[in-house]
Amino acid sequence: MWGKLGGTGIGLAVGGPLGALIGALAGHFLVDREGAPFGSPPREVIFTTGLVALAAKMAKADGVVTRDEVAAFRRIIEVPQESLGDIVKLFDLAKATTAGFEAYARQLHDLLADEPQLLEDVLDGLFLIATADGAIHDGEIAYLKSVAAIFGLTESDYVRIEARHLRRADDPYTVLGVTRDMDDEALKSRYRELAREFHPDRGIARGLPAEALKIATERLAAINAAWDRIARERGLA
Repeated sequence: MWGKLGGTGIGLAVGGPLGALIGALAGHFLVDREGAPFGSPPREVIFTTGLVALAAKMAKADGVVTRDEVAAFRRIIEVPQESLGDIVKLFDLAKATTAGFEAYARQLHDLLADEPQLLEDVLDGLFLIATADGAIHDGEIAYLKSVAAIFGLTESDYVRIEARHLRRADDPYTVLGVTRDMDDEALKSRYRELAREFHPDRGIARGLPAEALKIATERLAAINAAWDRIARERGLA
């Protein structure tokens, strides 16, 4: 992945503000424009660069980058030691660029339109970073809601995703996207459906980037924890 970022033409292939960011990292600034004249850019480049850019903008909006947030970022984004300087530079470039987070989010939405689950993965990754220090600020919540809206996620989608990371009333039911008035069999069916849909093995079969698989693993853990709570409450095996 990080070797590809320095490759000639990757920024040109991605195009738009993300391509300009990659070009700046590689040492050749690109004109911000729409389109990808050299065919489809690598998905892992789009996903990871987009996540880095949005995380950097979130850090700028929050005003503080804690050690826990940095550690969470490095847990999600697997960077070889020799490429660590590039990830730091990419993060700093994204934070300093005049392009707003909306531009990055819109381009991600357009480039990953055929893989909407990857957009949810990006939002999950941002939540993992934002909550790594044990707290989340109002500015971060507003930021995440705005990103979700640009991604085309509904309000109920956002609430369901947020519930995987924040403790709220009805938390386990919200995580599964169900209501308390559903019977036991319906709840079991919904849980099994989600466990199949979000299992990392399915992501491997789809060829998802390593970063997306790490996020999927954390998501499945949240789904399993929510089901365990419901099962204990209802006395289910």
